[in-house]
Amino acid sequence: MTIDEELTLLDSQLRRLKIEYEIFFSNPTKRPPTDVEWKVLSLLRKFSDGTRMSFSQRFRYNEIAQRYAIYSDLWRKKSRIREEGYRRPQDALLSVQGVRPEEHQPEHKVYGVGLASVSAAVEEKPFSVECSDARAEREGVEKLYKALAVAKEKAGEAVSGNLDSFTSFVQKKTDQIRKQYGCHSVEYTVEMQDGHVRLKAKAKV
Repeated sequence: MTIDEELTLLDSQLRRLKIEYEIFFSNPTKRPPTDVEWKVLSLLRKFSDGTRMSFSQRFRYNEIAQRYAIYSDLWRKKSRIREEGYRRPQDALLSVQGVRPEEHQPEHKVYGVGLASVSAAVEEKPFSVECSDARAEREGVEKLYKALAVAKEKAGEAVSGNLDSFTSFVQKKTDQIRKQYGCHSVEYTVEMQDGHVRLKAKAKV
């Protein structure tokens, strides 16, 4: 089974786990779905170091891992309330509410390979990379793609394409600008403009 197939399986198992927990909390006689959760955790731990994955696979894995952490934190709270009984009005509310990621921040470890350093760079100042040959400067292009992906995620915008398609785009754009301006390289910058993430290209002599 390929990594992409295993990530698809992980995503499918997590969706199943969410449904199983919803059934568990609505039925006092049900047992918690520990077998399904074990399968999810096993796959999360298997890929937690991220060494065998491409950037797009790591990004997909991170999204699934973050989703599990949010769900798991809510399930833990609801399980405690179920065991101890409703002691406060907000406990009763928590026992029936849905999962809203923006309201529930995980309190325990996320099995992710995070993009914290890139995220911090995007927050502090626009992220820039100078490029003259996208295929030869693969590392720089990957950092640019990461910065763009993190910025879009934070802004709630969809990330389209993968690293390969992005590299092709940068290569084509670089060739076009170098030919048009007779410059040696092109500077690409990820920045926020009017509430939207923009990738800007500028000729560099």
